[in-house]
Order: sequence, then C-alpha cells, then structure tokens
Amino acid sequence: MTDAGSDAAPVTVTFLGGLGEIGRNMATIEVDGRLAVVDVGVLFPDAEHLGVDLILPDWSVVRERADDVEAIFLTHGHLDHIGALPYLLRDLDRDGIPVYGTQLTVAFAQAILEEWPDIPEPRFEVIEPAETVEEGPFVVEAIQVSHSIPDGVAFAFRTPHGIIVHTGDFKLDQTPIDNRPTDLAHFARLGDEGVDLLLADSTGADMPGHVPTERTVGRNVREHIAAQKDGLIVVASFASHVHRVQQILDAAAEVGRRPVFVGRSMVRNMGIARDLEYLEFDPDAVVELHEVDQYDRSELIVISTGSQGEPFSALSLMGAGDHKHLQVGEGDLVILASSLVPGNEQAVYRSINNLSRRGCRVVHKGLAPVHVSGHASREELILFHNVLEPEYFVPVHGEYRHLRAHAEVAEITGALPEHVLICEDGDTVVLEDGVVTRGEPVPTSHVYIDGLLDDVGPALLRDRRRIGEDGICVCVVAIDTHEGGPVGDVIVSQKGVVFVGTEEDILEQAKKAVDLELAGMASVKFEDPQVVQRHVVQALGTFWRSETGRRPFILPVVHEV
Repeated sequence: MTDAGSDAAPVTVTFLGGLGEIGRNMATIEVDGRLAVVDVGVLFPDAEHLGVDLILPDWSVVRERADDVEAIFLTHGHLDHIGALPYLLRDLDRDGIPVYGTQLTVAFAQAILEEWPDIPEPRFEVIEPAETVEEGPFVVEAIQVSHSIPDGVAFAFRTPHGIIVHTGDFKLDQTPIDNRPTDLAHFARLGDEGVDLLLADSTGADMPGHVPTERTVGRNVREHIAAQKDGLIVVASFASHVHRVQQILDAAAEVGRRPVFVGRSMVRNMGIARDLEYLEFDPDAVVELHEVDQYDRSELIVISTGSQGEPFSALSLMGAGDHKHLQVGEGDLVILASSLVPGNEQAVYRSINNLSRRGCRVVHKGLAPVHVSGHASREELILFHNVLEPEYFVPVHGEYRHLRAHAEVAEITGALPEHVLICEDGDTVVLEDGVVTRGEPVPTSHVYIDGLLDDVGPALLRDRRRIGEDGICVCVVAIDTHEGGPVGDVIVSQKGVVFVGTEEDILEQAKKAVDLELAGMASVKFEDPQVVQRHVVQALGTFWRSETGRRPFILPVVHEV
C-alpha cells in the first residue's frame, strides 16, 4: 500500500447492484483510470415481473468505458454473483478480459459461458486463497471465507490511497464440511495493517446470535432419511450447495439408497464438483432419471432443484403430478433443505401444499433444522468488525433493512457514525489519502431480460401488469384520410375485461362511444392516424371507467383506406 498523501488520482468505488436487494451484486473499483469489476450477478424475478426471466445490473457506465476495464473478480460461484457474466462480456465486446476466481467459481462460470459460444472469450485466471495477484494498477489479495458454496473468497485491494476489503458472501462457520473456515487470522493481519474501507455482506445482520454449523444440517437430514424405511425420498436444495449435497449423499449411502440427480443445474454442478474433487460419491451408484422405473422406490433418493417453488422446476412438477419420470404420493418423504428466499414465499408454500395434498410428508426449515444460512448473523458480524477494525464502512449485499442493521453493528463496534455510509445502487464513494467521502452518483436501474429481448424495461412490465389486472380492449377503425372520416363499422373486442357471456351488450355500447367520438372530430384530424388513435383511446378509456370501474389496456388499430 502506498503511503497516504499519494499524488495518484482518488480511488472510486461504484455500486451497481446488490444494495437494497439480494441479487444483482456488482461493484467497480477505479484506480488510476482503470476499472476492476467485483462480481456480476443476476436477480431472479418474482410474481411482479411478468414474463421476465432475469434482472441484471445496469452497467451502462461500464459499457461506455469498456476499454478501461482491467479485470473482473468473482467472489464465489452463486448466480447472484456470476450469472450476468456472459451479458457483461458481450457488452464489453473485448477478447481476453481477465476473470479471476477460485477453481470452483471459475469452473461454474465457464459452464455458464458454454451456452454463449459467440461472445468474446475472457482469460480465466484461478486464484488461490492467500494468493496476491497484480493486474494493471490493481494489487489484489484473496482471503478464504466459508459460505454455502465451497471456494468463496474475499478480496483485499491495495490501492495508492489505502486498503479496500470486499468480503463477498461469508459466515464464520468454524467447522465447515471442507475444513476451510473463514480465515480470521488473515483478516486480523489486514486489520493490524489498517483497512481503510470495508464492504461487507449484510444479509444476516438483522438475525441475532450465531449461524449453526453446516454439520448440524447433515445430522438432522440423516435422521429423517434413516427413519424413512419405505417410499421415495426427495431432497430439494440449491444446485450450488455442494456441501449440503455431500451430506445428503453420505446419508443415502449409509441407508443403501441410490442417488438420482434431477434438474439441469443440479446435474451439471454436481458433475463439475465431483470432477474437481469438491464432492465425493460413487458415479456407478447414480441412477439416471429415465431409469428410475427400473428400481423400487425405497432404493432411491432424489436430489432435486426447485426448493424455491419455481413453476417449471422438477419439484413443482412432482407436486402437480406433471413430472414425466417421477410421481410422488402417500408414504413419500420430501425434504426442503434450503432457505426461503424473500419474494418466493407464496411459490414455496404452493409447492408444499401441492406435495402435501398428494400425500407426501414434507419437512422444511419451519418444522426441523434442515437448513442453516450461508451469511454471518449479528454476533458473528460484531466479532468480524472487531477483528478487522475498518476505518470506514459501507454495508453491501442486502435489502435496506439489512444494510441499516449492519451499519448499527459497525457503530457499536467502534466505527464513527460519520464513517459509516449506507449506500444504494448507483452511489459512489471516493477514497483519498485514507479518507472516504461520498462521490457523484451514476445513473442506474434494473435491466429486464425476457427471452431473447435484452431489456424489456419497466414500461412494458406496466403494460403487462395492466393487461393482467384489467384486461385488454382492441378497437379497429378504418378511415379515409382524403375524405376526412371513418369508413365502415367500428369493431370493438375484449379479453379479461368482462365475462364473455355478458360482453355482447357492453361491446355494442363501447362501439357507440367510439362512433360518437369519431363523429365529433374535425375532418382534418383524420389525416393523421395517430390522432385518431388517441381519440379512440380517450373514448374507450372513459367508457370502461364509467361502465365497469376498470382501466383495461386499450389497443387502437387504425387502417387507412
């Protein structure tokens, strides 16, 4: 680290996602005019995002400076931290951008990019915990952390104006499955050296106490599996939770059940984890999904995705009785070994209800300790801040309530209130000579991905919501632009506004409302079809509000004849 008072330009940190929500995690750190990107994640839509597949950070400020991007640093392999990587690489449109991550993180990122053969190819670099790398003006140190996925790291950026630590996601499990706990000694050394700015995971900041070790989940899941003598067992978990799957596989082997991996991401990730020796199991014992009918149900344990109630996931299809290969029912056991992600509550409970209706016994976190968080809770964060003793602090990764709770943790552990900055997406902070101040915000928003459409935008979502709530009315009008008037009959139809069996009379009235509007228009207005469209929308809007109290989406179609 260069001594304070350096003549170098100030260091700027820009937050592009993950502050105020859980997902879309992304930030940039600028040193000497060069940019390091830390994580580039997605946010999965909820019921309000009609038809949207993914939500990305708005990195337009990065795209405008594509040539200034020095490297991308990935803290771990969860999709809310790496899932938007192909979109960013496509937009940067440069070959050979260095992408740093640990072995498993890089492997998961490479697997995602296999589905994007036409985008520029990055230069993946595997970094080990405790290793320091230099890329352009960036000197970056990786620190081992435990999380709900193996191979997580924090990054310490040694800049001309001080040390910046970005924790990524972490917890303080001191007896993790892989025996690789968060390296508190490493953080303590950085604390002794002097951390000028800490950016730390806030997701568990409003949860009191300590997060139990992951090993407690294994013990409880094992008990439920051992007690199930007959019938099928289905365990739903995140496809990236390698340690949890390892414990499920170990328990299955103890009782003589053969695993069946279900879900595309589960099959892919477990294959990668086994190849890299993060997961141990006998591949010959695995039963392929299309072969399950060849075995007695009591011989199998299904390890599936769908713990969040995703509509077309394997677990949801099983609950609805629509899965092609797997049917569940009376006497079967389903274990949801996962957290309940905010926003997914309704979908998860719907899945639980459907499974229960089919006769399954469903065990979830609310009934038994079959899940522990991957994020440090309040007491762990207190310990962490006391170890690191940062001069300035910005809470990251969490909803606003999490950021506020983490700010309180920083203050009770000795941080000056004016040195704790609660930021939101688009905010920047500037580090100069060991002092952190707020910078100028940058424009940012959510980028909505719908199929092959890059950004459908909030306006389209509003239209979809309006159609879904109030229906749609289509009005077809033919006009003669030379004579200046309508031609033939107006046609009005609707979907979702009124019951089909009662629509004839009201549509006739709607037609008369349009006829009346057109009759009152000056002939010169018919020279412009868009003017006619506006009058049709106004007439029908007034009519529907008056007759039904509803505001359907009105689609005017004006033909020139």
